[in-house]
Order: sequence, then structure tokens, then C-alpha cells
Amino acid sequence: MKCYHRGNNLQKVITDLPFKTKNNSIVIIRSLPVLQCESCREYEIEDATMKYVEEKLSSLDNAAELEIVRYAV
Repeated sequence: MKCYHRGNNLQKVITDLPFKTKNNSIVIIRSLPVLQCESCREYEIEDATMKYVEEKLSSLDNAAELEIVRYAV
């Protein structure tokens, strides 16, 4: 795949990303596989990965202001 912004190759990397779930709630997903541009560092999340993230976020109790979960399939 190519970067939308620069046209360079996207590399598979593992990273940690925050997701805001409510006004006062953030979930950090650790060890998340993404595709990252080798030049500008913009990233894309593949559809299957994003579907898993959405399912994971919807199943969490959003009472905590900050929660950290590990990506695991």
C-alpha cells in the first residue's frame, strides 16, 4: 500500500494509540498493528483491525478516565 499524503510505502509496525471514547474517557490500545508511512509517519489502520478495536471499545466500561488495554486477537 502507498501513503495517501506522500505516496511512499507503508510498513507494518506495532504501536500504542489512544482512542477517545467519551468526553472524559480515553483508552490506550497497546501493541496495535498499523501501516505507517516510512517518510511522514502518518498511519492507517486496516479494516479488520479497526473492526476489532471498535468491538473492544464498545465492550469496555467507560467509567474510568484512562484505561489501557492490549490488542490481542
